[in-house]
Amino acid sequence: MATKLDPWGAVSIDDYSKLFKEFGISSFEEILPQIDDPHPYMKRHIIFGHRDYQSVVQAMNEKKPFAVMSGFMPSGRVHLGGKMVMEEIIWHQKHGGDAFVAIADMEAHSVRGISWQRCREMGIEEYVLSLIALGFEPSGHIYFQSKSQAVRDLAFELAAAARFSELAAIYGFSGETNVAHMVSVMVQSADILHPQLAENGGPKPVVIPVGSDQDAHIRLTRDLASRMRKFLVEEREGYVSLRGKAAGADLIEAAASHLKEMGYKKVKRYEEHIDVFDAKDAQKIEEMMREFEVEAGGYGFMPPASLYHRFMTGLTGGKMSSSKPDSHIALTEDPEEAAKKVMRAVTGGRQSLAEQKKLGGEPDKCTIYELMLFHLSEDEGELKEIFEECKSGERICGTCKKEAAERIKLFLTEHQREREIARERLSEYGLG
Repeated sequence: MATKLDPWGAVSIDDYSKLFKEFGISSFEEILPQIDDPHPYMKRHIIFGHRDYQSVVQAMNEKKPFAVMSGFMPSGRVHLGGKMVMEEIIWHQKHGGDAFVAIADMEAHSVRGISWQRCREMGIEEYVLSLIALGFEPSGHIYFQSKSQAVRDLAFELAAAARFSELAAIYGFSGETNVAHMVSVMVQSADILHPQLAENGGPKPVVIPVGSDQDAHIRLTRDLASRMRKFLVEEREGYVSLRGKAAGADLIEAAASHLKEMGYKKVKRYEEHIDVFDAKDAQKIEEMMREFEVEAGGYGFMPPASLYHRFMTGLTGGKMSSSKPDSHIALTEDPEEAAKKVMRAVTGGRQSLAEQKKLGGEPDKCTIYELMLFHLSEDEGELKEIFEECKSGERICGTCKKEAAERIKLFLTEHQREREIARERLSEYGLG
């Protein structure tokens, strides 16, 4: 049975390797050796896949401009799954990326029917305060979709390049789908691409860290980014060809003149394309044409890159969900109550203590070990020790639960203290 990735529904992925084949997602392990100081999620294989992330890694390693962008729909309390995305954004920001965070109030209003005022309140109280508390720096950009004219204008332009038939195929839209829901999809694509607008420094690699359920948005936006280009640069045997995708005769003529001005002498202009016979570097031509397109009033978008992380298992088993309070730990909930949830969580232990000591536990099926792996331990050696002691039967579930409960209580206490400090700093982020 084919895997279905639904951005608004409950998604459970049993075999992440299927996503490589079915959706063209690349394995992250192949690119990991190229990254200096990788995030723990990268080292621990929590980030399992990517699209085109090599462009971001190259920019990062060469100290060139790049950006990171993701968004949060203010439809409920932010839990540990949202914290994962926040930490990935912050890591990229600290490694030189220009960071953009959207509070997706247009999506929440159109899909969930949440009032604009409630979207604003929840966006600040649940998401923005936790983001700042975790270390997001004021040099980044936090905005509400409905308040960003640049995003809304870009969404309109992108909508002209999209078709209802493809939205129906990707998202399952039908005649019963309200038009505002469709508009919110275009706004999300605009969110993803707007870090490349001229006002934000122009075309550059941009990475979107998401769960794999959001891949539909990434695929659509990569297609739209390509459609918005005026030229397609292709490397041929011995020369580089520029196809005028959406360029009229005047723009093709101007592009040919521009190439000659940049030092290329063997430039041949045809009715709908240009061949450059003395070009040795197609990537250089590509970068040049992106700049040319922007100067000519276009966009020159690069297809956005993406990172995909594994879903956390809910404390009660199955997917962690904001609609099931017992399955998740919210960043704003009472630390004592969170500790009690941990003590009630499903583990990878056996039916009895005797069986546990004889057969050993199953940490790879344990929500408590997952909590330690994803959030509660910074020590690789400690994680290895916990894993091996559990497998051997030496460690019992009660010990792990007590340790994890104490750690989550300490984390939430400190995080909520930092949130109150963040509240006093909202004006630094243009949200006072």
